[in-house]
Amino acid sequence: MTVKTARQHTVVDSPYGPLTLVATEGVLSGLYMTGQRHRPAEESFGERVAAAEEPFPEVVRQLTAYFAGERTTFDLPLRLEGTEFQRSVWDQLVRIPYGETWSYGELAARLGKPGASRAVGLANGKNPVGIIVPCHRVIGASGGMTGYGGGVDRKVRLLDFESGRSA
Repeated sequence: MTVKTARQHTVVDSPYGPLTLVATEGVLSGLYMTGQRHRPAEESFGERVAAAEEPFPEVVRQLTAYFAGERTTFDLPLRLEGTEFQRSVWDQLVRIPYGETWSYGELAARLGKPGASRAVGLANGKNPVGIIVPCHRVIGASGGMTGYGGGVDRKVRLLDFESGRSA
C-alpha cells in the first residue's frame, strides 16, 4: 500500500504553457500557470511525481479533452482552500457556462452581495485551480479584459478558444 504524502505535484504541458498540478491528500487543490500572480512558493507544492501517479491521470485526461475542444466542463473532486467568501465566489465560477462570461458585478449580484465587485475580483484572483474553476470567464462591467492571474494574454486566448474564435 502506498501512503500519500500531504502534498504532491506534477507539471504537464498545455497550449498555454506548463501547468503545475497540486494534490493535497490525493485531491486536486491547485492548478497554476508559469508567472501566475498569487502562485504559492514552489516548495509548498510537495514532492514532484509523475503525471501517471494518482490523482493526476484523470486530471490530465480531462484537461487534454478540454484543450482538444472535446470537453466543456470538468468532473473532478477538488479541495479548494480559502475563506468562506472566496469559496462562495469559486463555487459560482464553475456555474459560468463554457464560452460565456460574467462581469464581476454579475458575480457579486449572484452571491447576493451586489456591492462586492472588488471583493469578488480579489477572490477571483486567488482561485487556486485555474481553468478547471474558470476564473478567466469573469470580465469587467464594460466587457473589458481586466486582470487575470495567469496574464491577460492567456485570458484572451482562453476566451477566444472557448468562443470558437481560435484553436
